[in-house]
Amino acid sequence: MSSIFNQGLEPVAANHAVQSPIDFIERTASVYPEYPAVIHGSLRYSWRDTYERCRRLASALANRGIGRGDTVAVMLPNIPAMLEAHFGVPMIGAVLNTLNVRLDADAIAFMLEHGEAKVVIADREFGDVVRGAVARLQHKPLVIDVDDPEYGEGTAVSDLDYEAFLKEGDPEFSWSLPEHEWDAISLNYTSGTTGNPKGVVYHHRGAYINSLGNQAVWSIGQHPVYLWTLPMFHCNGWCFPWTITAMAGTHVCLRRVDPERILQLIRDHQVTHMCGAPIVLNALLNVPDAAKAAIDHPVKSMTAGAAPPAQVIGAIEEMGIEVTHVYGLTEVYGPVTVSAWKSEWDELPLQQRARLKARQGVRYHTLAGTMVADPKTLEPVPKDGKTMGEIFLRGNTVMKGYLKNPSATEEAFRGGWFHTGDLAVWHEDGYMEIKDRLKDIIISGGENISTIEVEDTLYRHPAVLEAAVVARPDEKWGETPCAFVTLKQNAGAITEQELIAFCREQLAHFKAPRTLVFADLPKTSTGKIQKFVLRDRAREL
Repeated sequence: MSSIFNQGLEPVAANHAVQSPIDFIERTASVYPEYPAVIHGSLRYSWRDTYERCRRLASALANRGIGRGDTVAVMLPNIPAMLEAHFGVPMIGAVLNTLNVRLDADAIAFMLEHGEAKVVIADREFGDVVRGAVARLQHKPLVIDVDDPEYGEGTAVSDLDYEAFLKEGDPEFSWSLPEHEWDAISLNYTSGTTGNPKGVVYHHRGAYINSLGNQAVWSIGQHPVYLWTLPMFHCNGWCFPWTITAMAGTHVCLRRVDPERILQLIRDHQVTHMCGAPIVLNALLNVPDAAKAAIDHPVKSMTAGAAPPAQVIGAIEEMGIEVTHVYGLTEVYGPVTVSAWKSEWDELPLQQRARLKARQGVRYHTLAGTMVADPKTLEPVPKDGKTMGEIFLRGNTVMKGYLKNPSATEEAFRGGWFHTGDLAVWHEDGYMEIKDRLKDIIISGGENISTIEVEDTLYRHPAVLEAAVVARPDEKWGETPCAFVTLKQNAGAITEQELIAFCREQLAHFKAPRTLVFADLPKTSTGKIQKFVLRDRAREL
């Protein structure tokens, strides 16, 4: 029986509109047209300028026959064109595919073909890769060359220049919101460490909601100054192209991570916010003392990825950068949980505060649900801080699914939850704390060993710059911990046995590494350590 509250109260144009983050730029440009939108080297764009450039891009693409459901791929660093693509492409109902700039031609060719890209917008720095990828395709996309003055090198990727292409478009172009919130806004490929990468599809509603979720958990006020240390190609820059635009902030662009340059930009432009993997924070800690001048204004850093060692969080806060730790995956638009801070923790000792911040925490306001549960039965584990289970997520900020891969989508959503593959414990206060990836946990003599716990111990040694722990096959124990360590430049003569002994002093004996190798750690373009490479090395030892 229909409720009285449904009779004659259906949604109409007056009280219901599609939610999409591309609507943010129209409001910001109309309210704050002269406010700074983009800083990139000597370039300065106001919000009026940026909105016009986005509309020109949308118009020019439409003039070339690009429209609803078409894929526009971009291979760009954190430059103005990348920000503009986050608005201009979806303004015409097209889908933005941001490509990982560190991949080779074979991987890029796979993504362009799988995603059926009609257009590729590419920076000259990646010209060889893009040309090689396009040469492998049967159906050639339109290729547009971006000649960034901050790069100033290389040869054109194509005869069509991006700035000339924008001039084909109308700065007053009448764009429209999507017909449905469920329409795709972007396509992001996973790292593909085993087999081909999977194409993760985002919709407008999810991007809109997670953009505001970022603002809520970070309490971002009007006009933040945001430094792009996080690649915009990664989970659409965790949705911050849309978040910062919604808050009429300033996007400070940065082509590549350079720790000394980051500190300089923070001081020069009074940067208030930045994001990045723990490796970025660690890099800031290890710049020369001359470059590490005190930061004299409030700076907030949001970090995600592998759980940052408490030592890193503590040290970066001593520099004057307040850390907020979030957790998420490509499949959930980036961050969806946060180690929400409580004022009663302010007076705790630094190391204890840092350990609390290192937890993955509780759900964003915009995520419908989280739980830590048995991976097979989906029965929640007790909140005892000891029992491990898999993290499960659900809500509007979970992907539509994997492009052209229904079986993988079905498996990822089995039981009505998204399966993250991350193992965690649930504390009594409801905060989650990751102990390992499901595939990374070490089982030695029947006992589970968290690689994160061992890594955190190694980071406490003053000579350790980076550390990663993986399983090494062992005839007696099945597996034993194998540590790969990069030392700081001024570490001096440190031996493998010295670090192993250090771990044994602070861990149960069976958890300490049996093997330790000094090496540079292989990483993805977003700063994540490639443990699958290290597992192969450990097996070969």
